[in-house]
Amino acid sequence: MPELSRFFGIIIRMFYSDHEPPHFHAFYGEYEALIEIESLMILRGYLPRRALALILEWAAIHRSELQDDWTKAKAGDPLNAIEPLE
Repeated sequence: MPELSRFFGIIIRMFYSDHEPPHFHAFYGEYEALIEIESLMILRGYLPRRALALILEWAAIHRSELQDDWTKAKAGDPLNAIEPLE
């Protein structure tokens, strides 16, 4: 599962050939959540409130890049890294 970004102890990854709807995986310590790209809603999992707020801020900034990487992942193409939140 390629890593797209890493910031403040948070790791963002995306699976190749993953199920719909378009989403990414966010990891923070022992926590993991799947977050839908379009709505930025949690599909599954849990993240502490502060980590979730940072992830949602980052995802809102980079939504089009996440969509592009989803399209690439579905096609089996290499994914692009995305700038971390600063």
